[in-house]
Amino acid sequence: MEAGVVLTGPEIKSIRAGGGDLAHSFGRIENGEAWLHSFHIAPYIHGNRANPEPDRPRKLLLHKAEIHRFLGQIEKGGSRALVPLKGYLKNGRFKILLGLGAGKSHRDRRQDLIKRQANREVARELADRRRR
Repeated sequence: MEAGVVLTGPEIKSIRAGGGDLAHSFGRIENGEAWLHSFHIAPYIHGNRANPEPDRPRKLLLHKAEIHRFLGQIEKGGSRALVPLKGYLKNGRFKILLGLGAGKSHRDRRQDLIKRQANREVARELADRRRR
């Protein structure tokens, strides 16, 4: 789902200059409003002291029905989270593409752990063979 983001002037200028990083960000619904947390926007180079804090929470612009739809899916699904997938400019406005992410089950985590351990053992064996 596409959502707008409430930004200040220096923030949008910084994003246009390539200063936005969605890497560790996540969405959260608090008091009937959607918020984007940990979205890092570098301070604008030509800005002054009006540059806001780079990692502050930013409000997402969604209709109430869309927020309720996300909230229903999050509560129904258990360990689900709002995940920002992509950020882009559309008609001069910054938009975020949001999706729902589901956490791994206990079984999936154990299988990944077993695979990693097997790969480590194979790598050790290959390293030992090369040394000989």
